[in-house]
Formats: sequence, C-alpha cells, structure tokens
Amino acid sequence: MRIAVHAFDGITLFHLAAPLLVFGEVGRQQLATGWETAVWTENGRGIRTAEGPRVDDVRGPEVVDDADLLIFPSWPSDLPPTDDALIGRIRAAHARGTRIAGLCLGAFPVVDSALLDGRALVTHWGAASALARRRPGIMVNASALYLDHGDVLTSAGTASAIDACLHVVRSHLGSAAAATVARHLVVAPHRDGHQAQYVDRPIPEPAGVGHLGPTLDWALGHLDRELTVDELAGHAGMSRRNFTRRFTEATGTTPARWILARRLDEARRLLEMTTWPIARIATTCGFGSAVTFRQNFVAAYATTPTSYRQRFNLPSA
Repeated sequence: MRIAVHAFDGITLFHLAAPLLVFGEVGRQQLATGWETAVWTENGRGIRTAEGPRVDDVRGPEVVDDADLLIFPSWPSDLPPTDDALIGRIRAAHARGTRIAGLCLGAFPVVDSALLDGRALVTHWGAASALARRRPGIMVNASALYLDHGDVLTSAGTASAIDACLHVVRSHLGSAAAATVARHLVVAPHRDGHQAQYVDRPIPEPAGVGHLGPTLDWALGHLDRELTVDELAGHAGMSRRNFTRRFTEATGTTPARWILARRLDEARRLLEMTTWPIARIATTCGFGSAVTFRQNFVAAYATTPTSYRQRFNLPSA
C-alpha cells in the first residue's frame, strides 16, 4: 500500500501526523509489508507547520503517480480554490484507481475536483456550510465522523482523521489489525462513521462509564438477544423516552445504531477468529438469521460475510 500525504505551508502538525502515525504503526507492528507513506508538496520543497517546526523530508508531486491512496489531511484555513494543476492530478489519480481521501478541510480539494458531485461527504462541522456553498450538487453531512464511498473517503475534523485512517486499515487488513494499531496509539479501535462529530458528554466506553455503563456492559454480553430500546431502558431503570435521550446525548448515536454496530463488530471478530458456520455467528450476534446477517453486513462493509472470512480469517491464514 503506497500512501501519498499532501502537505502545505501552515498545515498543523496533528493533521499531518495523524495518517503517518496510523499507517506507520502497520509496519511497526509487522501487520503487513509494503505499507509506505510519503509526504509530498506541490513544489517538492519542505514546509513550515502552523506550530513552527519545519518538515523537509518531502517528495514532489510525482509520488502521486504510483500511490494507492492519496490523502489530503487538511487545507488552508482561508479555504482557497484548488488550482487547475492539482485538480488535474487528483482526477488523474482517481481515474487510475487511486483511492482519494479528504480528511477534515482536506475535503475541499476533493470537492473542487468534482469527484463527489451528487454524493454525500463529511468535513469539519464548522466548515460544512462553506463547503456546501462551494459546489452545487454535493450533500454535506455536518454530523458524521467519516463517510466512505470506496473510491473516495472523507472525514470530519481533527481526531476523526484517526478514525478514518483506522477504517482504511480495517478495510484492508481486518478489524484485528486495526484494533492492534488503535491499542498502540491508545485510541478507541472503532468509532462508527455515522457517530456524531461532537456530543454534549464524553463518549462512554463499554466498561462501566457513567449511569449507562452497566447497561452497555450487559448489552455487549447479550448480543444474542433482540435488545429492544424498551429492554435496554428497563435494565437502566429509565423510561424509554428518557433512556433514548440520555443515550443519544452520551454517545452521539441512537440505541439501535449502537447495537447494530456492536453486533457487526462481534460478527467480524468471529469471522476472523473462528471457523463457526455463518448461521451460528448470525444467531450469536443477534441477527436472527443468516439472511438478515448477510444483508446488514453487506450494507455496512460492501462485502459478504463469506468473502470477508476468506480474506481475514486468522485460523486459516
């Protein structure tokens, strides 16, 4: 996997470092070979970051020609239009089959390249209105963390770039590899792309955080059940309405979406780590039937459970 990360004078260190950290960890943890990340600038010269330090170990635009993934981790805060030469380079890379990623304000050059016309995308919530005005016909989601069309990936602001990069690792190497990277970076291994960009309270981890913690722990241990909102509310000792409100405030997503994401997480783990029949995994994870499991899995990951297992199952590796 050859990854080209665009940089410019004034880029913040965090935005530039996020993809370098995540993808660099793939090699450091020996999860795969051939993952190479290069920073490039349009003139091939070094840059000074917003915080002051220089970055001089950069390549020129020729690195894009061989890239499997082209990342724009940010864009100047005054949101200048993308020049024709860079637009041409982005479109040519996309035409060759290179995956394009616009993280945070990096969505702006991707949008300027017309790759997202008629499609939904994500950027930092503070720039969503400006991006929507930038090009008619795009659909800006001001709340999600990241959105992946397969050929083009966009993410929200700052820390969600790490989520999007972990998503790339997960899509290529499986959830176990992504979890290993996340563990070494001490970040959450998987935040659903539909989760809200910002919430009124910290996002609870499964292990007993706040009043909802015991109910989340219990749900994770009983994924084979239907787990209706009424059942969860009853376990938490709340009314359905109060539970739903408190849950959404705390997690930034609905109970139904959270449960589905956890079912899919567990299903992926079982597909990777066991040789259980698909029907058994479907029942264990609460999908009820193999057909329902397959429908939800394909909708989430654009591949079937069987195909996913063939690619990522560790016992058969």
